[in-house]
Amino acid sequence: MRALVVYSHPKEGSFNAAIRDMVLEKLHDAGADVRLIDLYKEGFSPVLSAGELDIYEDTSCNCDPVASHVEDLRWCDTLIFVYPTWWYGLPAMLKGWLDRVLVPGVAFLMPDAENADIRPGLTHVTRLGIFTTCGASWWLTRLIGAPGRRTLQRGVRMICAKNCKTTYAAHHLMDSSTPESRARHLGVVARKMEKFVGRAPEGKRTSKGKGLPA
Repeated sequence: MRALVVYSHPKEGSFNAAIRDMVLEKLHDAGADVRLIDLYKEGFSPVLSAGELDIYEDTSCNCDPVASHVEDLRWCDTLIFVYPTWWYGLPAMLKGWLDRVLVPGVAFLMPDAENADIRPGLTHVTRLGIFTTCGASWWLTRLIGAPGRRTLQRGVRMICAKNCKTTYAAHHLMDSSTPESRARHLGVVARKMEKFVGRAPEGKRTSKGKGLPA
């Protein structure tokens, strides 16, 4: 298993960091090779520039501005997002990563003479995980429609492998969360990850991969 974790939160001491660490722990337990992209830590620019837009459909060079991220995306078979839900959607940092990295020729194929619509490009991605926190309640998030979750769980999944396995967990009402509620949620994340990626037999667990904190 080759797992890419895309983490998007500006504060290292956040609860999202604890979720990230649980995800990484379970990947390690499953014997996965792991790469972590910490968008804020590396100072990733989420802005799709005019120059990038000019070459957006030119598959000979549209990867160049974000070449290392594209390489990580092409490398993985398991893609996991850890982020806070802000205004029911994705943080600007993470949305910008999608805008800049999931380009034609990588994430999807553009329409052509034989195909009227886009076609999947991430067919090597067979697992998609989404772990988030929400200030709003579960019912209010559902009422609004959870556009962030839909972008990933429907939009991104649509361009992954046909039978891509998915998992999702959200801690709602974060502003009134307690140590107990956060601990319970970490338990949920742990169980979902174990079901999502399994667990390698003792003695066959690999060392931590690129980008995985010590």
